[in-house]
Amino acid sequence: MPFDFCNIGPNPDTVKPTAFLFPILLVFLLSSCKTSIVQTPIIFDQERKELSLEYLENRYGLDQNEATIIPKMVVIHWTAIPTLEKSFAAFYESKLPNFRPEIASASALNVSVQYLIDRDGTIYQLLPDNTFCRHVIGLNHCSIGIENVGNGDTHPLTDAQLKSNIKLIRQLAKKHPIEYVIGHHEYTQFEDHPLWLEKDKGYRTVKYDPGEAFMSKLRPRLKNLNLKELPK
Repeated sequence: MPFDFCNIGPNPDTVKPTAFLFPILLVFLLSSCKTSIVQTPIIFDQERKELSLEYLENRYGLDQNEATIIPKMVVIHWTAIPTLEKSFAAFYESKLPNFRPEIASASALNVSVQYLIDRDGTIYQLLPDNTFCRHVIGLNHCSIGIENVGNGDTHPLTDAQLKSNIKLIRQLAKKHPIEYVIGHHEYTQFEDHPLWLEKDKGYRTVKYDPGEAFMSKLRPRLKNLNLKELPK
């Protein structure tokens, strides 16, 4: 069920738009609405909570009672999976599936993100903004993850996804102290940054998502958010 829908339409007792004026008024009212987001939660049961707390302590040295974060960063991903249904299924379970051996040694916690954007631009919220998700090495404790259905080859990210990322990030920046917006492929630039907490210097993976082309389109549209530049 979508939320944040605006109640649009003129008051018939006070406004009598002509056939020409009404479409203009409708566009104006729609533009003032918050971005519509479909609530589609994944499992966050006791097992996922315990695995999240273990991850926070073992990987980052953070001893917490709740698997929560204060978001200071947004990390953009692609799923490398061609459909919404299969992408959602990849995040749904609490434990990591057997076909992810390259990250299984770090934790049995399954990967997840707070948001998933379909190829038509529809935004789905999988978990609350302040819930800990495993989606980026070293920075999970302070970042909101946005996954986009597709990849950089057979299913390149769409213009609709770009527009939805922009709208969603703008909305998140109003709610949280967001300092950085990065592509997943840029995460290692933070290795010497105060936000970086990964304790194992050997635990790294090479990432290409969502790529420089996508980020070069995204960043200019976020300039007025006064985000910080990435570490060199």
